[in-house]
Amino acid sequence: MRRRQFSRTAGTLLALVLTATGAVAAGGGAASAAARTVYYDASRAGEFRTNFDQAATIWNSSVSNVRLVARTPGNITIYVDTGWPRAQTTSLGNGRVWMGTQAVDQGYDRTRIATHEIGHILGLPDNRTGLCTDLMSGSSAPVSCRNATPSSAEASRVNALFAGSLTAPAGVSYVWRGDGAPASVAVGS
Repeated sequence: MRRRQFSRTAGTLLALVLTATGAVAAGGGAASAAARTVYYDASRAGEFRTNFDQAATIWNSSVSNVRLVARTPGNITIYVDTGWPRAQTTSLGNGRVWMGTQAVDQGYDRTRIATHEIGHILGLPDNRTGLCTDLMSGSSAPVSCRNATPSSAEASRVNALFAGSLTAPAGVSYVWRGDGAPASVAVGS
């Protein structure tokens, strides 16, 4: 009886710690053994769920030190509203994303937006180069841009962040802007 009770308590505590830290290792070979699993909750993403699932697949094929897996609840919670798409980080691999329909209504690619906003949660800032090849250029790239794949430099930075060789700012909000103005960044919001 005591042994069973101890096993249940120990198992519950381990599950709580792993869930809270998001530090569950993905299964597989040597490369994935070091990968950190980050869970995303797209249960509130409505019609954009498939775009966030595609974004996770894109990130998973582009980086080796982090794996995005759908689960409710998650480290990343995804919402939909009528504003501009945006992300709010709480720490590396944790935060909230809003798929703002204002950008979609203007013709921006849904999967590019989803992949871009998850990029913020993975530690990448806006980089308003205007180039379609730069995922983190966001809305500074033309509306016609359909590239939803991070550049090799963007993927390398995410790998370095999740390897612990770089640090990412925490408590930062990023807003996708389609009016040519610089993206809003607010620390601590």
